[in-house]
Amino acid sequence: MGHLNLIFIGIKFMDQLNTEHLVQCIKTLESSLERLNAAAPKSIDYEVFRNATVKGFELTLETAGKLLRKILKSYLGNPRTVDEWTYKDVFRHASKHGLLDAAAVERWFNYRDNRNNTAHDYGIAFAKTTLKLLPEFLKDAKALQQMLEKKLKAG
Repeated sequence: MGHLNLIFIGIKFMDQLNTEHLVQCIKTLESSLERLNAAAPKSIDYEVFRNATVKGFELTLETAGKLLRKILKSYLGNPRTVDEWTYKDVFRHASKHGLLDAAAVERWFNYRDNRNNTAHDYGIAFAKTTLKLLPEFLKDAKALQQMLEKKLKAG
């Protein structure tokens, strides 16, 4: 594929990159977590905000992965290849292309593994595990969002 075609592909995918939804997901997750922390344990408010926080975590995680997948398409001669990658493949390639460091990728793998457990366990133990991950997850989600915005501005 010619150099100009690669540039066109990169521009096409960068134009499709919009971090507004990720920003909103992060804000919603932070708000849910604040309200959860303010609620009395075992109250209905606590249950509602715990559920909202877990869902917010899941949505933020998925949104981050989709945006990272989009930006990686601008790095490849055949962007369809990215569509075939697993979630973890996307993060491995993000490291390979210098978008994330290896430590961040390992944390994102941990977040994903935790998320995969939601399909099997929506109990209190799962929620506690997820809640423990949230401070670091929020830092990583914000860092990813900022990196994506820098890449978008750089064109």
